[in-house]
Amino acid sequence: MILNIVLYLRYTRSPLYSFLFTIPLFIIYEVGLFLSQSDDLAYMRNGADALMRQILSMLGINGFYWIGGIFLVCFIIIYFFQKYSWEDYELNFNYLIIMTLESFFWSYLLYFAMLNMHVILMIPSGSLVMQKVTLAIGAGIYEEMLFRVILIYIFKLIIGSIFDWENYSKVGFSMIIAAAIFSSFHFIGEFGDYFSFNLFMVRFLAGIILGLLYLFRGFGITAWSHSIYDLIILTRITTQ
Repeated sequence: MILNIVLYLRYTRSPLYSFLFTIPLFIIYEVGLFLSQSDDLAYMRNGADALMRQILSMLGINGFYWIGGIFLVCFIIIYFFQKYSWEDYELNFNYLIIMTLESFFWSYLLYFAMLNMHVILMIPSGSLVMQKVTLAIGAGIYEEMLFRVILIYIFKLIIGSIFDWENYSKVGFSMIIAAAIFSSFHFIGEFGDYFSFNLFMVRFLAGIILGLLYLFRGFGITAWSHSIYDLIILTRITTQ
């Protein structure tokens, strides 16, 4: 029993399981964008998705669906790399079901941890409920990819090149910086919130919690937990 739990915790935080686990979120998000009116598509993109798309545009890679395609190709590369490089390799689809339940657990834990401070962790630019649902799902994928996977890794490299710190210190400090940027990001742009220090600290706390979840449980579960949390808050807002 204990061995099975250890194996579950080890395998499910890997890139392989993150790839498989986030495919449904990715498909729902892209289909939601596709079904939206073409006039809405420009501002329907999740903020992190739009930012990454603008960076690609500056590099000469244009088009609304390039970022989604690159995202998918990167995960396919990771999938085959892990499949053929890990000696201790196991694919158990029952784990994916348990990961879903675990994501609900973490999302509700985040919900209750931020009791009386509930804010949606995305920039809600959509005007229809379906658009807001699409953006909530996109927040789980692209905000976690940008603010956890990419930024923590980049800041870890930068800090490591300057200071001779232990790995956990580099990762921890990188997580704090990424959480601060994550919170600040929601006040930027046409659809951003008006700045409030209290609101900044609430989202900063959420960024710390999600950062810890990413470090200990991997990208897939963190992305799902983020999306589910936003959907919980969105449901609460729309039913009041």
